[in-house]
Amino acid sequence: MRGIDAQLARLREIARIERDVMLEQRGRAGEDPAVSLADMPSVDQLVVRELRDELLDARGQQAEFLLARLAGRASTPDAPVHRGNADRVEFELLREIAEAYPELAEAVWETAGELAV
Repeated sequence: MRGIDAQLARLREIARIERDVMLEQRGRAGEDPAVSLADMPSVDQLVVRELRDELLDARGQQAEFLLARLAGRASTPDAPVHRGNADRVEFELLREIAEAYPELAEAVWETAGELAV
């Protein structure tokens, strides 16, 4: 359990830095900080995304997933199929993350709420 706590603390620290950089970039571009904060993912949501990416990479599915996401954004007739497939894969990964890291459950379900499953 201690290893998971240490990993989560490390991921949260990295996510805080990433979020701060994103906020600084938007501020330098002239965006209102209040707008930036409202649109910005939380630290835990960034951690969830990183864990999702790590799971995809460990399973050798990162490229396939990203291609499905890209195809899902296209204007081709099969775009909804690709989007749905990617959403289902991501939803299953998010469930695994919520099970392994109960502290991230709220961020997991916020992220899952963006999916069409």
